Amino acid sequence: MKKEVKSNVSWVGKVDWELQNFHGYEYSTHKGSTYNSYLIQEEKTVLIDTVWSPFAEEFVENLAKEIDLQRIDYIIANHGEVDHSGALPVLMKHIPNTPIYCTANAVKSLKGQFHQDWDFQVVKTGDKLDIGNGKELIFVEMTMLHWPDSMATYLTKDNILFSNDAFGQHYATDCLFNDLVDQCDLFNESIKYYANILVPFSQILRKKLDEVLALNLPIDIIATSHGVIWRDNPMQIVEKYAEWANDYQENQITIIYDTMWNGTKKLAEKIAEGIGLADSNVVVKVYNLSKSDENDLITEVFKSKTLILGSPTISNSILHSMAGFIQLIKGMKFKNKKAAAFGCYGWSGEAVKVINGLLKDAGLHIIDDGFRNHWNPNEDQLAKALEYGKKIAKA
Repeated sequence: MKKEVKSNVSWVGKVDWELQNFHGYEYSTHKGSTYNSYLIQEEKTVLIDTVWSPFAEEFVENLAKEIDLQRIDYIIANHGEVDHSGALPVLMKHIPNTPIYCTANAVKSLKGQFHQDWDFQVVKTGDKLDIGNGKELIFVEMTMLHWPDSMATYLTKDNILFSNDAFGQHYATDCLFNDLVDQCDLFNESIKYYANILVPFSQILRKKLDEVLALNLPIDIIATSHGVIWRDNPMQIVEKYAEWANDYQENQITIIYDTMWNGTKKLAEKIAEGIGLADSNVVVKVYNLSKSDENDLITEVFKSKTLILGSPTISNSILHSMAGFIQLIKGMKFKNKKAAAFGCYGWSGEAVKVINGLLKDAGLHIIDDGFRNHWNPNEDQLAKALEYGKKIAKA
């Protein structure tokens, strides 16, 4: 169970190979995840975070094999969400008087979830805790990254930043460090994690990154709460976050549609063709919403400069799959993105107008009134869809 991170710092977490969904069913985890907990053994012994509740008994049992639980002097709760704090009720039965260091908001969330009045020690940015051998823990509040109770903890001399949810990935692996895993997988899971969890807090994150860098703390390792630990050029992920937090976009146009009888699908493919003819340098991607993973699609939206959504008209509106997806987009609070709509209709034809209205409400810039097609598209109408794609490419 115990794996060395550096000198007297060990990983004592849990690899969850079977996890397929997270936050209920809000986030897909195709590659599982890890719940990273860390044990620091200096003159004082410190446990940083725990694991998700279903693994609580296993975690405490394994921890007791590595160390006498009574020797744990301090517990650090960087974040109160149960994937990090879930083993506390079982652990605290063994060491009920051990102080828990956390933010004031974390006291609220931990009490609200577990209904226990443990020995909470409230800390704020810049507070320090002496753990002996000339080393200290320095606390940095990370409010809204991604909960109001979040914080990071920095270990001096070893220069380790325990960043909690920041800089993480849902990525199950026995390889502890970033230089030991497939780099494409690591990047894809990192950007998906940012796009689906942290995008709404990008403005806050930009300020927090500046605040952390202003502390002038040397960082040799970033130990996250999910996924791998960054030891090889750890600042590479900090630099990526700075880039992603700055209204990120690539030279990509993404078309996402749902369809009833394939008419809207035909339009999507012709619009994509038109974009490619007008601009051979732009990356064009086309997805059927009902056959795609929504979190993977949100990642593609995050990367895109322009988003084009399509739905046929049904019940004077749009397909419920598309309505739900646009609500997901709205929650991400994307900035600096253009959008357009298209769709087929047989009778009333409101879908394009509805999509445009929802996308405008979600904060995207609407290019035009969209492309509406009456009934199933014929060759002339498909030619018009191709021309519409050319127009979008130049917008």
